[in-house]
Amino acid sequence: MARSWKPATDAEIERQYAEAAEAGRAAEEAGPRAASARYDRDTGRVEVELRNGCLFAFPAEMGQGLRGASQDELAAVEVTPGGYGLHWEALDADLAVPALMAGVFGTEAWMRELGRAGGRSMSDAKAAAARENGRKGGRPRRDAAEAQPARRVAERRAEYGAEGEGKDEG
Repeated sequence: MARSWKPATDAEIERQYAEAAEAGRAAEEAGPRAASARYDRDTGRVEVELRNGCLFAFPAEMGQGLRGASQDELAAVEVTPGGYGLHWEALDADLAVPALMAGVFGTEAWMRELGRAGGRSMSDAKAAAARENGRKGGRPRRDAAEAQPARRVAERRAEYGAEGEGKDEG
């Protein structure tokens, strides 16, 4: 049985419009949205002013697609319509404002790369610990208690085999 289509009444259209306008106002207040953005050449940071008046900044080198860009390229940052993103046309780079505020500067792969780079960095404390370990003959060895779990895993693998099957007893 076919359904018959009925045009919406003026009252129904006005009701739907009012609901949509209210949903837009709620979205406007819900999340962080950029009002403006600029690149600070002195600090090397991208500064974002939010619509609520707050200001935050992040090192440009941390943003995916921004590493190695010239100062002029970084200065050409634009706020996307709606204020949810930052865009660099010449770099073909886009970053989401809510994600940036949560400390997410790109894709998962990019964030892993940032983490690896941080692990490779050498702070004064890390350098001093490495020198001290070197004077003692190198990195400290694991004690027997720490090695126990690895030994038990090796013994179980030998006992049960790679596929988890038990030894033939017979």
